[in-house]
Amino acid sequence: MRRSRVISALVLALLAFVVTAPGARAQAVGGFDFDRAEVAVTGLQVPWAIAFLPDGGALVSERGTGRIMQVRPGQAATAVATVSGVSASGESGLLGLAVSPSYPQDGWVYAYFTSTAGDNRLVRLRLSAPQTQQVIFSGVPSATIHDGGRLAFGPDGLLYLSTGDANNSANAQNLDSPAGKILRMTPDGGVPSGNPFPGSRVYSYGHRNVQGLAWDAQGRMYASEFGQNTWDEINQIVAGGNYGWPTCEGVCSGTSFRNPIVTWPTAEASPSGLAYANGTLFAAALRGQRVWAVPLTASGTAGTPVSELQGDYGRLRASVVGPDGWLWLSTSNRDGRGTPVAADDRIIRVPPSGGTDTTPPTAPTGLTASGTTSGGTTLAWTAATDDVGVTGYDVLRATGPSGGTFAQVGTATGTSYTDSGLAAGTTYRYQVRARDAAGNLSPVSGTVTVTTTATGGGCAVTATTQTQWGGGYVIQPVTVTNNGASATTGWTVTFTLPAGHAVTGSWNAVLTVSGQTVTARNAAHNGALGPGQSTTFGFQASRPNGDSQVPAGYRCS
Repeated sequence: MRRSRVISALVLALLAFVVTAPGARAQAVGGFDFDRAEVAVTGLQVPWAIAFLPDGGALVSERGTGRIMQVRPGQAATAVATVSGVSASGESGLLGLAVSPSYPQDGWVYAYFTSTAGDNRLVRLRLSAPQTQQVIFSGVPSATIHDGGRLAFGPDGLLYLSTGDANNSANAQNLDSPAGKILRMTPDGGVPSGNPFPGSRVYSYGHRNVQGLAWDAQGRMYASEFGQNTWDEINQIVAGGNYGWPTCEGVCSGTSFRNPIVTWPTAEASPSGLAYANGTLFAAALRGQRVWAVPLTASGTAGTPVSELQGDYGRLRASVVGPDGWLWLSTSNRDGRGTPVAADDRIIRVPPSGGTDTTPPTAPTGLTASGTTSGGTTLAWTAATDDVGVTGYDVLRATGPSGGTFAQVGTATGTSYTDSGLAAGTTYRYQVRARDAAGNLSPVSGTVTVTTTATGGGCAVTATTQTQWGGGYVIQPVTVTNNGASATTGWTVTFTLPAGHAVTGSWNAVLTVSGQTVTARNAAHNGALGPGQSTTFGFQASRPNGDSQVPAGYRCS
């Protein structure tokens, strides 16, 4: 009987422990669910940087091979380019990658690497012709350690590059050396007019080895930095700031230096990639083999960091938030300092918290186009809504007044987007869709059709679709511009109506129709145009129900 009472007491004690013991940690940290992290890609060779194409595919640099790999979750990585002249030894090799913010128009991919010429340099290339590589900045001191290498476009559209001190600490305080710095330059490698040191690419200095760059929602810049033996750092970066190396490591006592917002012992961090989302910085740690989630205060200082994925995947190098709303990380276990498993190196994806959300945002509405020129147009729309929150928009484009396939040409975080690099005298159709934090996509918006200005001679014409309905539409304004050097006394615009369409009214021009060809001539009051002057006209047309086509092929003389 006594034995039975003892066993019952033990069982009750264990049950009490199970009921009252707290969970190991909260599941979601900084808006991401680290308990549901997943391996997305395997078999990479020391991946260093991750950069995203407009269609959501990722480019990954391999430090030792010099290859740029294209990866998608669950698919085998494929090589899309090999950077020529890469010298890989120790920590050097192919490092940072960045995709041009205007990639749909210019196609540029940027790569930073240690070269066989003995320096670190920056090139740009197009995946359509990867063998042609344009050097836009060179001469950065290199070494087998401390080469920095993070490359990113900032919210100002300028290109930022972190460099290490190249194992010569004196470089960091020498403003004449590009080593031990964060550099800021134009997309073609030039010096921006607003840099803190006139005529110099130097944006901040006093750095030992920065390998992570990120910007918060207010546009404030942060950098992760390797210490020597004592303290690793995250710093808030300001133009012209001096961050102390080699005079001090970690918190400095001198008032001329800027102090980090957070530090760690080097055994716990060695921070490389840095990402921002949801008011939190995410630093990938190599030696620390974890992700540090660092909450930011309203003033940009740090709250208490939280350690995630500690020891789960080994050494972590890259950290970036993808257009799918997931946090992407890369391992660096085959770099000579890790303990690789058969699947290494890997890309890890961490889903947003609330991953059970399957409700897509509403479709954006009110899509319009304005400011159309021979080479571009600006789109605007009314924001979509979502139960969790809209994180961005995908811009889709098709060529021609009908037919063809809509393809993603860019993304936007706000409700406008400028598409440039278009062909003159060409009709394009646009749609927009919204994304939420769980990666759900909204239905597409309505379609807006634009025709870029035709070039040639001294006359240009641009047409905008103002309103559409099932059985018709209004084209207004059709803008006629005198681009010549002398005044005109009249103008003529021609365009083509789709089959089954008919003009039902016009204003500020005289329209005649022959078959499907429409000729619009100036009215009595708007034929005379001085150089650079413009006038407008408009028309209304009917079409069969269900037909979404609009006129195309506008020409002016």
